[in-house]
Amino acid sequence: MKNLAAAAILALLTLPVRADPDPGDWQAVLAEAEGETVYWNAWGGSTITNDFIAWVGQRVAEEHGVTLEHVKLSDTADAVSRVLAEKTAGQDSGGAIDLIWINGENFAAMKRNDLLFGPFAESLPNWTLVDVDGKTVTTDFTVPTDGYESPWSMAQVVFMHDTARLPEPLPDMAALLAWAKATPGRFTFPQPPDFLGATFLKQALYDLVDDPAPLQAPVDAADYDAVTAPLWAFMEELTPNLWRQGRAYPQSGPRQIQLMADGEIDLAISFSPGEASAAIANYELPDTVRTFVLEGGTIGNASFVAIPYNANAKAGAMVVANFLISPEAQARAQDPDYLGVGTVLAMDKLDAAARARFDEIALGIATLSPAELGPALPEPHPSWMERLEADWTARFGVAE
Repeated sequence: MKNLAAAAILALLTLPVRADPDPGDWQAVLAEAEGETVYWNAWGGSTITNDFIAWVGQRVAEEHGVTLEHVKLSDTADAVSRVLAEKTAGQDSGGAIDLIWINGENFAAMKRNDLLFGPFAESLPNWTLVDVDGKTVTTDFTVPTDGYESPWSMAQVVFMHDTARLPEPLPDMAALLAWAKATPGRFTFPQPPDFLGATFLKQALYDLVDDPAPLQAPVDAADYDAVTAPLWAFMEELTPNLWRQGRAYPQSGPRQIQLMADGEIDLAISFSPGEASAAIANYELPDTVRTFVLEGGTIGNASFVAIPYNANAKAGAMVVANFLISPEAQARAQDPDYLGVGTVLAMDKLDAAARARFDEIALGIATLSPAELGPALPEPHPSWMERLEADWTARFGVAE
């Protein structure tokens, strides 16, 4: 019996490892994807986003027989750590994560540590519809994507303000500081390292520096103290005038919106130009809320999905990534009744029926038009976010 058991184990160990699907053979990808379960690790802190992901799951199940399971994250870094731990343990196949909603420092870390499957993105059938010239979909926080992640939504910083108490937009950070001093306690931002909180720091830095060029290179290449001195001087003045005098912060974007809904703050940062309209439509914000951008511009970026190198359902993950950049999914994502994010598609690449989907979308009373948003400022190199988060925490951080 021992010999039989040993032989069985040896047979299992010597089974050939299943070859990765070829992204260029889409029919083979579809055939392999049918019946697969894709575990998509994605931020789970927003009801409307969770509902959109659930709808994506329904559609890929109907069309391709793929089961999509949303593994809700509070921090994308947790998924990166999981894949890294699996690689360290030698688990080079059958990984627990098939797809990750990712960008910025987390993508840079996965790429740097060879944790990604691909390149696959430019082989997706719907890639031909993506606006590769007009949108930042082939670089991620200055890091070339090289086909290792596929975009699925565009974002740009806007500020939501309740016009019942803050009637006019604020043109720049100096004006924001002056308003905060005049009306203390009426502004806050999510506590870094929350993504939105770190984005506020980057946006403030962009607006306050004389020359933003160093932000596009790794932070170690810059005179960090000199570049960031205006930011920390600004934060020293702003912090005592924040909600709860900067002694507490909301832990997420939705919590920040709840503070506005409860009348505790009048100004909030968002990375989704349609978020205010979506929240108004869902009765989560009063209909007096509107949005604005700073006169010097605001940061914009794309959200991507990536597939870990050891994913168990790579074919299914590619099917989900391809559906996410379909006109059907992109139009629903842009509709503030469902999600309210920007599309990654080029309208001039769509046929008449697909364009009609977008033409029929009412962006909402609080959503700025593309012309009003203006061109987006490029994200700083991801190393800036890491350094700013650590520095802010040392200077101003509070216990959660």
